[in-house]
Parts: sequence; structure tokens; C-alpha cells
Amino acid sequence: MDETMTETVQTAPFAPFEWMLSARYLRARRKEGFISVIAGFSFLGIMLGVATLIIVMAVMNGFRKELLDKILGLNGHILVQPLESPLTDWKDVAERISQVQGIRLAAPVVDGQALASSPWNASGVLVRGIRSDDLNNLTSIAKNIKQGSLEGFDDGQGVAIGRRLADQLSLHAGDSVTLVAPKGAVTPMGTTPRIKPYKIVAVFEIGMSEYDLGFVFMPLAEAQAYFNRSNDVTSIEVFTNNPDKIDAFRKSVTEAAGRPVFLVDWRQRNSTFFNALQVERNVMFLILTMIVLVAALNIVSGLIMLVKDKGSDIAILRTMGASQGSIMRIFLITGASIGVVGTLVGFLVGLVICLNIESIRQFLSWLTSTELFSPELYFLSKLPAEIDVGETTAVVIMALTLSFLATLYPSWRAARLDPVEALRYE
Repeated sequence: MDETMTETVQTAPFAPFEWMLSARYLRARRKEGFISVIAGFSFLGIMLGVATLIIVMAVMNGFRKELLDKILGLNGHILVQPLESPLTDWKDVAERISQVQGIRLAAPVVDGQALASSPWNASGVLVRGIRSDDLNNLTSIAKNIKQGSLEGFDDGQGVAIGRRLADQLSLHAGDSVTLVAPKGAVTPMGTTPRIKPYKIVAVFEIGMSEYDLGFVFMPLAEAQAYFNRSNDVTSIEVFTNNPDKIDAFRKSVTEAAGRPVFLVDWRQRNSTFFNALQVERNVMFLILTMIVLVAALNIVSGLIMLVKDKGSDIAILRTMGASQGSIMRIFLITGASIGVVGTLVGFLVGLVICLNIESIRQFLSWLTSTELFSPELYFLSKLPAEIDVGETTAVVIMALTLSFLATLYPSWRAARLDPVEALRYE
């Protein structure tokens, strides 16, 4: 073929005719219907992959945040335990620790196991002795009182129990609950269990079933007497203003204690639980990324078929002066358009579902007549979703990058197509 016929014309990158041809190739005619179906499945795959990734990551983040707020709302960020001698000087130690900058509360506590019983049922519980002022400063308890109030907590004979425990024992505020401790009075016949009734002054519900079922709060002085403590406490629960920076407080708390102590922070106390959440989250991310990868491979196969089908068109464009760069950009735009639009639509779908996740869960539960998010199994009373801007941005960038990389090889093949060979076999 004459060399003048294939002389290329230099045009600006992404010229209007390149966009026009890409748009025409996306609108396949009847005989190219199969290529259009592949493009459609590629679009759906990327859209669903991005939306699912955003939803799952948001739910996992929400799950972790809700559990963290519930756990750290009831348990201290740092647990101060005694070394060498019991914490008989707990008042002075707690006062010194509370003066440390960034410490919100230092609450001495007495913990012990007991059996809570009523005429109708019984359940094992953790009894926590705590001062009235400290309990009122625990917002997860004080702001979630469903029955009664904490006003009668000071008289020494009242306790606060969780809502699920109250339901299990068929009790309400104002009723009496009997606590049975294995270690009671020491007699010549041995140690006898201590059995004592207490009036329920308040019923709380923090939304975490494990705590609403297993905790009983008792005045500190009464707990010391009930569990035979010699004016000492089990530990001091320390609450900080920023639990994520807990390492910055360890040295200050140790120095402020002024005595040998052993510190355990919230990460160590719940390491197995939160490590399992993190592993599950990472595995889910990898699995769901495969959906986007499969959709990107569909783009590759669809473009390869499109290049083969449009061989004569490419040859004619080359003989008319189109450069290899122009041909490559045409198919780059065609493939990237599927990925970009699919990613953006998936992002919007994921965002809408995350913002309405609880309403969707309730509708599906009603539709299927089943409980899709059991509080007893998942510890929470509702399905949480917390959108992380950084993670969502990473998902979008990852999908766009995979979509772009998927178009490179077919576009390069199209640009390298020999127009003479393409027209010879047409």
C-alpha cells in the first residue's frame, strides 16, 4: 500500500473524534450484541464489587466502633492492679491518678462472682462494687437508666442491674434480687455461701447483651463487706479522654500511683476479640476485591473481542491518518468508561445503603419473618455502619486503577494492528 496513504496526522490527545468513536463502540448494534452483554456484566460486576466493599467495610467499622464504645464505656481504658500488697490506700492512689492530665475518671472497684436469683429464675453475674459518684460519671450507665434511678444507690442496700438480667429474672425496679456468693462466713463447719437480698434501685440498658445480662452494680462499701475485703479494692478502673493514645498515659499513671502497680490497658484485655475482628475485616476485603478483579477481567475479554470485531474500522482509520496513539486512546476511553461509571454508581449505591442500613435490616426482617441481626449473637441491639473516608477512597481508587489497567493490553493490541493485514482478510 502507498506510504502516503498511511501517513499519520498528529492530533491533540483525547480529541473529540476519539470520544465520539468510543461512545459509538459502547452502543453496540444488533450483530455486536454479545460484546454489549460482556460490557454490561463488567459494569455490574464493578458496581456490585465497589458497593459491597464499601458496605462491608462500613459495617465492620461500625461493629468495631460500637463494641469499642460499649466495652470502654463500662470498663476502664487502663486497669490498675496492686503488686506486693493489697490496695488498702486506694483512696489516695485514685486521687493522685485522677489529677493526671487527660484522665477523666479513676474509679476504685471491687469485683466478685455471684449468683443472682429470684423466685422464678437464676443467673451467674459479675458484681462490681463502685462509689456512687463514679457510677454517675459512667455515662454508659447513668444515661441509660430504663427503670428507677441511681438516687437510692447511696444507702448501701440497693443495686443496679441490666435490662436483660431483669427480664431473665422477671424483676423490675423496686423488687428484691438475692445474691449468693460462694465465699461467705467462716464457721467451724467450713466456709458457707453468703446469701443476701438487695433492692433493685435501677435497671440499665447499654445495648450490649453480654453486659446487660451479666453485670450488677453495688455500692463500694457494701461490696467490700459482701466479699470479705479488708478495706481494700480489687483494682482501679482508669478512664482517659483518648483511648487510642493509651500508651501516652501508662508512664504518667504508673508515676502517679506512687506504689508498685501492674497496668493492663483495654487492648490487652480485649486483644483476642479485636484481633479476630481485624483478621475478619482484612479477609473480607481481600475476598470482595476479587469481585472487582473478575469484573476488570471481563473488561479485558470484552475489549479484545471488540478489537477483533472492529479490525476493519481500525485499518480504515489508520489509512486515513489516525495515529497509533489515537487508536489506543479510543479503546482506553471505551474500557475506562465502563470502570469509571461502574465505580461511581457502586460508590453511590454503597453510600445510600450504609446511610439506611438499619431501616433495610428491619424491612428484610419483616419481609422474611426472621431476626437477621440477633442481639444475643452479635452483642449489639442494632446493625451499625460507620463510613471511613480513607477506606472508601482507597476502594474507589483501587477499582479505578484495576479498570484502567484492564484496558491497557487490548488498547495496545488495537494500536499495533497492521491495517494491511486487517483489510486483506476482510
